[in-house]
Amino acid sequence: MDWERSRAAVPRFEFRDEVGSTNDEMRSAASGPDAAEWGHGAVLVTDNQTRGRGRLGRVWMAPTGKTLAISVLLRPELDGGAPLPSDAYGWIPLIAGAAMTEAVRRAVEPHVPPATGVGSLPSASALDGGEPEASARRSRRRNRIEEIEAQDDSGGVEVELKWPNDVLVSGYKICGILSELLPDTGAVIVGAGLNLTLDEHDLPTLTSTSLLLVTGEQPDADAVLADYLGTFLEMFDHFVRSGADAAASGIAARVAELCGTIGSEVRVELPGDRELLGHAERLDADGRLVVIDRENGEPWSVAAGDVTHLRY
Repeated sequence: MDWERSRAAVPRFEFRDEVGSTNDEMRSAASGPDAAEWGHGAVLVTDNQTRGRGRLGRVWMAPTGKTLAISVLLRPELDGGAPLPSDAYGWIPLIAGAAMTEAVRRAVEPHVPPATGVGSLPSASALDGGEPEASARRSRRRNRIEEIEAQDDSGGVEVELKWPNDVLVSGYKICGILSELLPDTGAVIVGAGLNLTLDEHDLPTLTSTSLLLVTGEQPDADAVLADYLGTFLEMFDHFVRSGADAAASGIAARVAELCGTIGSEVRVELPGDRELLGHAERLDADGRLVVIDRENGEPWSVAAGDVTHLRY
C-alpha cells in the first residue's frame, strides 16, 4: 500500500514495516540530530509494532498486519510563538480521541443501514455463503456482530469516545490513545492503536473489537488513517489558533458530544489504589472529568484514572 491519502493529509508521513514502539521511534526522531526534519504534524505508522505501550506502562501487542500503530508529533505554539499553557495539554488526548471517533464513525457508516446512533450492523445472513474454508471465520464474525448488536436494542451500533483515551463501538474497544510530553521542547507525541482486521482469536481482551468485526468487511486502512490524521490536525490547529481555549474554539462542545462517558454511571480507579463510584456529569475547562460521588453527592474533577462504564 502506498498510503497516498494519508501522505497527502500531513506534512511528513513515514510508514515502517516493523517498529518496536512508534512513540519511542518518534521521540528519538523528534529530539535527535535530525529533529528539524520532524516538524509539527509529522507522522510515523506501522502495522507491525512489537513493543507497544499503553497507559500505566501496559504492554500492547498485536498480530502483524491487523492493526495500525500511529504516532503524530505536535509542536504547538500560540500566536507570536508563545508556548501552549500547561492546562491546555489535557485537551490533546481528547482531541485525538474525538478525531478518531469521527473517523471510525465514517468508516462504519457505509456498511451499516441507518438506525439509532450510527446505524445497525449487517445482518448475520449477509456473512453466510462463500468458500467452505471461510465458513468458520464467517461464523465467528457473525457471532461477534450479534454480540455487538445486542448492546443496542435498536440493532444499531454506537461509536463513542470513552474518557479520556479510548474509542468504543457499542462498548467494545477499537482504539486506544497514549499522549507523551517531551518536556524539554513542549512537543507532544500522540500515539494511537487502531484495530483493523483482528478476528475473535486475535483480540487482546474480551471487550475489544475491530473494524472487520464491526462491519463484516475489509476496511480501507488508508482512508480511515487519512480521515483521522486530517481531522486531528484540523481540530488541534483550530484549538491553538483560538488561544487554546476549548470553549471558544468549540472543541469542548465537539468532544462532549462524542464522549459516551458523560451521563454514564462510572467507576474510576484513581492513583493510590483508590476508587470512585458516581455519575459522570461533564468535562471541566481543562478537560477533566467531573464525577458526582455516589456516596456523598460531591463533585470530583478527575485528571487521570481508569474509567469503567457501569450498567447499574
